[in-house]
Amino acid sequence: MHRERVSENVYWFQSEVYAQVTAGIVVGPQWAVVIDTLALPDETLTIREFIEHELSVPVRYVINTHYHADHSWGNCFFPGATVIAHARCRALLEERGIPSLESAKKQNPTLRQVKIVLPQMTFLDGDLTLRVGKKNLILSPAFGHSDDGISVLVEEDRILFAGDSFIPVPHVVDGDVDDNIASIRHIAKLGLENIVQGHGDIILRGEIDAAVKENIHYLNAIKKSVRAIARKKNAAELLEEIRLEDCGKSRVYLGGLAETLHQSNLKALLYRMSQ
Repeated sequence: MHRERVSENVYWFQSEVYAQVTAGIVVGPQWAVVIDTLALPDETLTIREFIEHELSVPVRYVINTHYHADHSWGNCFFPGATVIAHARCRALLEERGIPSLESAKKQNPTLRQVKIVLPQMTFLDGDLTLRVGKKNLILSPAFGHSDDGISVLVEEDRILFAGDSFIPVPHVVDGDVDDNIASIRHIAKLGLENIVQGHGDIILRGEIDAAVKENIHYLNAIKKSVRAIARKKNAAELLEEIRLEDCGKSRVYLGGLAETLHQSNLKALLYRMSQ
């Protein structure tokens, strides 16, 4: 697992095992906040060990940017911490997360110690602010990848933990293209120093404008391309002709997962446009 100090008392972690998924922590003088957990128990437990043994503080809060397993199933490894999320995240973890975990345990024995811990503190509209030492964390809705997504802005440092609303290849199978574009446009206006993507590497200040334009271009491109074929009888076959590179993305992103994400986006859009 990669670890990096992003600024004073702000750290970033990236999985080397699953889809370059990321998590973060913000540390105060008496306790820490974890932003997302990682896909595998060992990785999440490594984060906890770093906080407790190297930083010598307990974890008081865990923030889930959305309900997907690779960002929330590690809640159980922070006993006693209060989990914070969007209200829709709690509902989706209960509705989908619990049965998904039971099914996953049958396939993957490393998940036997995992249990779903539902968020105890939720919000629906507007922002939620959490003070950690000298830093304000501003939690805001960030839909598009899913309809429960939130981002976490470290206000003083202008660092945004964007969740999966901002990743190298936007993924909207469980969300909405237009919502994702709106979230990205909002992110572009925040005057950020860094974007911590839900997957992939940290985006630095000088790279943000280009990354924003690339993601918006990609989402508009797939929407336009699928709309052009949606009413054709062989639309499903024509999806294969909508190349990732022609939509402005590289297939090397996320360790080669980019093409898989792209194809699933196209199929989801075609299904919605065909209804």
